Amino acid sequence: MDNARETDENTDRPQIPFKGMRARVYWPVSVAAALLVGLLAYGLTTTGTDTTLDSAMAAGERVAPPSRSGLPVLGGRGSRSLADFEGKVVLVNVWASWCDPCRDELPLIQKAHRMMTPRGGTVLGIDVKENSGAALDAVEEFGLTFPNLRDRDGGYVRKWGQTGYPESYVIDRKGRVAAVRRFPVTQEWLDETLPPLLDEPA
Repeated sequence: MDNARETDENTDRPQIPFKGMRARVYWPVSVAAALLVGLLAYGLTTTGTDTTLDSAMAAGERVAPPSRSGLPVLGGRGSRSLADFEGKVVLVNVWASWCDPCRDELPLIQKAHRMMTPRGGTVLGIDVKENSGAALDAVEEFGLTFPNLRDRDGGYVRKWGQTGYPESYVIDRKGRVAAVRRFPVTQEWLDETLPPLLDEPA
């Protein structure tokens, strides 16, 4: 019995500190790994974003759009591009029906379109990353009368340095980007941005 007890004690003795040592060694490793994963995720979301437009706007410059290629017409046939609106002031609005801030601003965007149309301007919507049925339901729900294109995978708007939804870009009559809004528009911003551009000659 004494030998058995002594064996048990000898067996138990190293197991207790070993368990404690595992907890001390692996807990900080797990935390460090989690922090590393978090930092990598942050880096992936914050690197690679093209800030060319933002830099140009901050310097008061107007630059050519990052992309003038065409996109499919939402709910229709064929495609359209910025070239189709040459000579017009174009408010390019990036949106999706699943985006609540987008839905909140759509009435303002439609109002801007009504104001711009008789003055030689238009809104051009770009619906991103959703099925066309959901987008068309939103078009009907909000009574949108401006043309809308479909960016299926978001590749088009990524070229514009897109960081989220919604975003808006204003193209002047000479086809240059004149203003960028990286978050929902306000009536004040629309009033400050659009009328001066609409007053410019083609």
